[in-house]
Formats: sequence, C-alpha cells, structure tokens
Amino acid sequence: MAATPRFRNDASAAPDPDGRPETAPSDRKHPVEETLPPLKMFTSGLQHVAAMYAGVVAPPMIVGPAVGLTPKETAFLMGASLFTAGIATLLQTLGFWRIGARLPFVNGVSFAGVTPMVAIGKDRGHDGIAVIFGAIIVASLLGFVLAPYFCKLVRFFPPVVTGTVITLIGVSLLPVAFNWSQGGNATADDYGSTTNITMAAVTLVIVLALRKLLRGFLQQIAILLGLVIGTLIAIPVGITDFGAIKEADVVGFPTPFHFGAPQFEIAAIVSMCIVMLVCMTESTADMLALGKIVDRPADERTIEGGLRADTLGSALSPLFNGFMCSAFAQNIGLVAMTKVRSRFVVAAGGGILILLGLCPVAASVIALVPLPVLGGAGIVLFGSVAASGIQTLAAAALEKGENALIVAAAVGIGLIPIAAPEFYHAFPKDLLVVLDSGISTGCVVAIVLNVAFNHLGRKPDDAQPEAEAQDRDPVSAAPVGAH
Repeated sequence: MAATPRFRNDASAAPDPDGRPETAPSDRKHPVEETLPPLKMFTSGLQHVAAMYAGVVAPPMIVGPAVGLTPKETAFLMGASLFTAGIATLLQTLGFWRIGARLPFVNGVSFAGVTPMVAIGKDRGHDGIAVIFGAIIVASLLGFVLAPYFCKLVRFFPPVVTGTVITLIGVSLLPVAFNWSQGGNATADDYGSTTNITMAAVTLVIVLALRKLLRGFLQQIAILLGLVIGTLIAIPVGITDFGAIKEADVVGFPTPFHFGAPQFEIAAIVSMCIVMLVCMTESTADMLALGKIVDRPADERTIEGGLRADTLGSALSPLFNGFMCSAFAQNIGLVAMTKVRSRFVVAAGGGILILLGLCPVAASVIALVPLPVLGGAGIVLFGSVAASGIQTLAAAALEKGENALIVAAAVGIGLIPIAAPEFYHAFPKDLLVVLDSGISTGCVVAIVLNVAFNHLGRKPDDAQPEAEAQDRDPVSAAPVGAH
C-alpha cells in the first residue's frame, strides 16, 4: 500500500496548549493550515459568504413576521443572524482551548429550528422572541455539556454510514437550489417562471464553463465569478431588487437583548432541546464529511471541539439577537469543488459575516444576488456534496454482508421528507422536528441498521469485511486524537 503524504501540523512546532497530542514534524504544512495571500483569502472567503447568505437570512425572514415583528425589526434580526453566524464560524475555524473543529467549517442559523420557533413565538411579538431566545440558551448550554459524550458516536459512523449521510446531505439540499431557481417565494406571481428558471440555467452553464476554461485561482472562485456575472445579466432582465440598499443603514450594531431579556418556558425549552440534538447529529455527519474531503479525518476530539463550538455559538447568539447555529452543508460542497481547504479562508468569511452584520448597507449588496442566480450555482454546490457521498459509498464494501441493504433503507427513509413532504402530517408536531429532516432520519436509520447487522451477534470471523472497509476509509479508522 502506498504511503499517504504526511503534512506538518502547527502543533509540531511546539507543545499544543489545547491538550492535543504533539505530532512529529514533516515536510510541509497540511492544506487545512495553509494561509493564502490577502486578496485570495478575501475573495475565497467572500465566495463562502455568497454561498451561505440566503440560508442565513431565510430563518429570520420566516420567524420575524410569524411572531409579529415589523419589517424593520425583521431586517434587524437578519443583520443579527449574519453577525452571530460570523462569531460561530470563527469559533469553529480558529477556536480556542478545546472549542472548535479547526476545519474549514461554516456555521450559521439552523433551519431545523424554524418550525418550532414559529410555533413558540407565533403572534406574541417581543415576548415570543424573548421566549425563543431563552429556550435556545438553555438547549445550547445543555448541548455544550453533552458534547464530550455525544462525540463518541463517531465509532458508529463507518463508511457505509458516512457515505449514506453525506449523500443524503447533498440530495436534501438540492430542493433548496430548485426552490431558489424558481424564485424562492412560492406565493409570488413569477414563481417558477421561464425567466427565473432560464436565469438559473444560464448561471449553471456559466459556472460550469468557468470551471472548464479557467485555471489556478480564478478556477477556484468560479462560483463567485458565476454569481457576479449572473447578477449583472439579471439586472436588465429585471429580477434584481435594489430596494434593500435604499433602505439599509450604513452602520448598525445588534444591541444585546434588543427585544428584551430572555424568558424561560418549559415547553419551549424541551422543543429547542430536541432541535439541538438534531443539529448535533447533523453537525457530526457534516464534520465527518468535511474531514474526508480535506484529508484530515474527523476523530472524537475534532467532533467534540466542533460540537462545543456549535453549542457555544448558539448560546452566545441570543445575546446579540441571533438564533441557534449549526453547520452549513452547502459550504462543504464549495470546499469539495474548489479544493481550497484552508480553514483560514473560511475564518476570513466569518470576519466578512461580522462586518456585514455591523454594516447593513454592505449586507444588502450581497443580497443583490437574485435567488434564481444563486439556485443555478447551488445545483453544482449541493450536487458536489452528494457526489462525495457516492464516492465514500464506493469504499464501503457494499458487496459484503447487508451493507447494501443498510444504504437502501437509510436513503429511502431519508428521502421521504423530500419526495413526500406531507408524509408525516398526522404525527405530533414535536416529532416533526426530527422527522422532517431527512438527514437526521437517514442518519439514525443507518446507525441503527449498521449496529444491528454489523455489530450485534457478530462472530469474530465476521469482522473482516468491516475491517477491510475501514482500512479503505480513514474516517472510521482514525485513532482518537490523530490528525
């Protein structure tokens, strides 16, 4: 077997203050630890922001009107969400002590909490927001305490599970891109119009052409260039909205507890605790996927640090009027596509998010990108994640034992919320937090079936197929603490 290249980790130069094992020096720095020239760092970071922007501002756009906030107050929530997403992203990428995955890992407002937050705060105005924030704080602190125990689930994520989950992440995100391609608002008159879909198709073709024709750094930022070109084309077409720039303030700090002190209600706390467990499950799967893509397998220590960053960022978020934060899988697709693996690039994106939160007029410039344009680029981004999952499944020894059956059942159940959104309509609303997430349900099914078929009642001679699969995949084989 050919030896894998050894990269120098920053920890090799001096004892690691975070308590991680020291590693022997090697010839070159791991791509995750590399820094780029300032211009490349900024443009690559901006590309991550452009890819995630719509996902960050969408939850406050839904929750704000639902609880009875004015358009100006909803805009304030959007700016606060950008600001807190930046803080959470810096915690993940740079980290301190044992907090942070230290991977090119983007954090932002979780969509998993939208439905329960609307149910908690509906038509309650500022009191509703205060109750939501109180529940998020308690759920996040509980998640922070559970992180060292939750991360041990990594042993239940062999290639057959990680490949299934990564594939589901990509496939689950594709409907988002399709929705953006149609216009994003199903109640709008032009939703699904030929103009919107044509603009999405044009952007998709532009991105693919740029990836084919460009070389070097320009090829790496093909998504950003595609979004810029697509937006310029969309201006004469008439689907670019400049209203946000006209109404935006130049400077605006998210005043702590702008809507009042947090309030604590048991029912709301229970709902958000369930959401937190869902977010931790998805973040674990995302870290495993990203670790494989950047060639730095996510071990228990990495996942523990990532979950702590998730939960700490979520606990701090309500202080600045933001919501629960978790991993943004769409940015994993961007890393896979561009091959830019530096965590400092994503940290630069986190800094840009903070600046956008402090400067609403700058944030509105990013918002100029029409959703159909973003949808066209999103098809490539999210499809890249699914392709990474399929690549992982190719190394999962599907011909051995019942692995193919595990994938079939997990993918089938994980696709239910996508293929039949009303499938669980008769179930209790609290259960929908989990059931409406194909990633979560597919992940749970894959883990349970893997334990049932590959662990319970297994004879010693049966261990060989799984050992062979792990030998081909560093994610499941990596020892704790290895980097």
